[in-house]
Amino acid sequence: MARTSPHQRAARHSSGVGVLTVDDQPVFREAACELIDSTPGFFVLGEAAGGSEALSLVNEFEPELVLVDLRMPDMDGIETARRIRKDHPHAVVVLISLDEPTELASALSTSGAAAFVLKQDFGPALLRRLWSAYGQPD
Repeated sequence: MARTSPHQRAARHSSGVGVLTVDDQPVFREAACELIDSTPGFFVLGEAAGGSEALSLVNEFEPELVLVDLRMPDMDGIETARRIRKDHPHAVVVLISLDEPTELASALSTSGAAAFVLKQDFGPALLRRLWSAYGQPD
């Protein structure tokens, strides 16, 4: 589900943080994409409905920040994050879910994700804090 053309991505990339949103629920993806695009300094590079699609889009778009739902049917967020970080160590991966996993520390260390956030806490201020804490300057 690409959102921008290569030309548009190149132009926008120079002025902000490119984000890929990965969630099997279309309603959350739509809300997250609207929030990201309305937050100064961030823009949506693409969105994926599952882990397999996310891996393909990460290879194509090379986002700086990837938001990955913890629970998805085709490939869970931990495995998706692990594969993204293995092939794209520069990408900041954040796990996101409606509820906190019982083994949060294990989920973060196993996946290589930088952080975990609850979906209900996701907003512009949190997006900026995540990038400030874990983002890597060009």
